[in-house]
Amino acid sequence: MLRVLAVDDEEPALSELLYLLDQDPRVGSVLPALEATEALRTLGRAVDGGTEAVDVVFLDINMPGLSGLELARLLGGFTAPPLIVFVTAHEDFAVRAFDLKAVDYLLKPLRKERFAEAVRRVAELTHAGQGPRAHPAAPPTAGQVPVELGGVTRFVPVADIDYAEAHGDYARLHTRRGSHLVRVPLSTLEEQWRTHGFVRIHRSHLVALTRIEELRLDGGNLTVRVGGRVLPVSRRNARELRDLLARRATGTAARVR
Repeated sequence: MLRVLAVDDEEPALSELLYLLDQDPRVGSVLPALEATEALRTLGRAVDGGTEAVDVVFLDINMPGLSGLELARLLGGFTAPPLIVFVTAHEDFAVRAFDLKAVDYLLKPLRKERFAEAVRRVAELTHAGQGPRAHPAAPPTAGQVPVELGGVTRFVPVADIDYAEAHGDYARLHTRRGSHLVRVPLSTLEEQWRTHGFVRIHRSHLVALTRIEELRLDGGNLTVRVGGRVLPVSRRNARELRDLLARRATGTAARVR
């Protein structure tokens, strides 16, 4: 049974969180805290491996004083850190949350099915004896990229990706059906996908050459249109991109003849 610490500075939100946790049969005990410092005191009293040790912290982000992100960073320094599930009304912190090796990121208002999925993931990791730093994302394969969708790992073909966008040590993959955040740096994707026809056009963008719909020079600034979105091309990458597009056009003309 899971031992849980629930942290939220708003009493109604904390009450809802406690109710959902109480309804889940995988949860044994739940400790509430209305602020991060109270949460630290609670965790400080816990004995590693003892009956009071906490398995997971369900944690709000925007709190007065110490924020949820700052608390999670402190917990990461523990000898045996608890797993972290962020519960927030804001989408903006997702990349930083996963930088801190969060197991999940739940958006308010909470949905019962989505909440249950987060508890399931925590239960599986706890049963396997894994902490947050022992749960890295799977690396990209030659022709596919594993992505997490609702707790299920699915494989997106590289051929379906229009472009990849840098998010620190992460990358957001853009396809015609949507986007996916993966724990892989853009530099790693650049190296692995060179043979798949991807080219770096900017420090923040890696683009599939065959998906470039338009190349435009406007006021000295070069841009490309990919998947309906206009992306900047840095001066450093402009010459290589022009050469590759010219070769591609020449090759297409040769095939037509």
